[in-house]
Amino acid sequence: MKALILVGGFGTRLRPLTLSVPKPLVDFANKPMILHQIEALKDVGVTEVVLAINYQPEVMLNFLKDFEAKLGIKITCSQETEPLGTAGPLALARDKLIDGSGEAFFVLNSDVINEYPFAELIKFHKSHGGEATIMVTKVDEPSKYGVVVMEEETGKVDRFVEKPKIFVGNKINAGIYLLNPSVLDRIELRPTSIEKEVFPQIAADQKLFAMVLPGFWMDVGQPRDYITGLRLYLSSLRKRTPSKLAGGSHIVGNVLVHESAVIGEGCLIGPDVAIGPGCVVESGVRLSRCTVMRGARVKKHSCISSSIIGWHSTVGQWARIENMTILGEDVHVCDEIYSNGGVVLPHKEIKSSILKPEIVM
Repeated sequence: MKALILVGGFGTRLRPLTLSVPKPLVDFANKPMILHQIEALKDVGVTEVVLAINYQPEVMLNFLKDFEAKLGIKITCSQETEPLGTAGPLALARDKLIDGSGEAFFVLNSDVINEYPFAELIKFHKSHGGEATIMVTKVDEPSKYGVVVMEEETGKVDRFVEKPKIFVGNKINAGIYLLNPSVLDRIELRPTSIEKEVFPQIAADQKLFAMVLPGFWMDVGQPRDYITGLRLYLSSLRKRTPSKLAGGSHIVGNVLVHESAVIGEGCLIGPDVAIGPGCVVESGVRLSRCTVMRGARVKKHSCISSSIIGWHSTVGQWARIENMTILGEDVHVCDEIYSNGGVVLPHKEIKSSILKPEIVM
C-alpha cells in the first residue's frame, strides 16, 4: 500500500518554530509530527509514503532519510511549483500512487494528531465497496467547520454543509482518507480542493463513505491547539501504553520524559508535559501543560505553564513563563524574567520581562 501526506506550505501559524524546520518536523510529544503518521502507516503495511510539498523539500528529505532506513519504508517527495490546494497534489503524484495493483491508498493532512486507526479504516473501506472513505470526528461547535451529513447505519455520505447556521450534524472531516485509484480520474492537475470539489462529486454518485474516528482528534497547526493536542495525546497514551509515561513523587498526571533528559531534585512536573531528548531541568522547577524541546535547559526554581520551549533554548533561574509563550530555537531568557504570552523568534536573548502577549523580533 501507498500513502500521500499533504505537507503543503510554510506553517505560518506555528511560527517561530517553523522558522527553524518545516512544520511536519516540529516535535510533538518528543518526535517530529510527521513521524507519528509514518510509523502508524508502516504498522498497517504501507511500503511507500509520498510527501506532497511546496516548501523546503531538501530539508524534509534529508531529515527523513535516516527514518527511511530505520523503519524500512520508502519516502519520496512530490514537489509543487505552485500551490495546488488539497486535491491538485494527488493529480501531480498520480504516477507515484498508481502501480497497477488497484490497491487503495491513504491521504493524510500532516497537522492531524489522533490514534490513527488505519486497520479499522481498511476493513471498513473494503466492506462498503465504495470508491472513497473519509474519517470524520465529532465536534462540539460544528458551525465553525464543514459538516459531513451521512447515514448513521451505513456511513454513506449524503452531502457536505460548509459552516452551517442551523444544526445538520456534528461530524467534520478529520483529514484522513482511503481512496481507490479511480478517484484520481476525477482530479485535474490544477489548484483544486478535495473537500469542496472532489468529495461532493463522489458523494453525488453514492460512492463516498465516512467512518467515525474513535478516540481523540486535534489539528495541531497552531500553538493553543498544539498544547490541547498534547494533553489529548498523553491521556490516550495513558490508556494504551502507560509504561511510556513517567512516574514518581515529582510527577503529576501524564508526563512524557525522554530517557536522555535529566531532571533535578525537588521539581514538580505535570500535568501534560513533554520533555525532549538531552533536556536539563534543574532543581526546584515547576512545569505544567508545556513542551520542552530537544537540548533545552530550564534553570533552578523557574516555572513554566501553557508554553512551548524551542530546541536548545534556556530559561533562567526564577523565571516565570506562561500564557502561550513560545520560544523559538536557541532563545535565552535571563534570570527572574516574566513572560506573559511572548512569542520569541530564534536566537534572541530576553533581558526584560514581556508583560503582555507580543512578538519579539
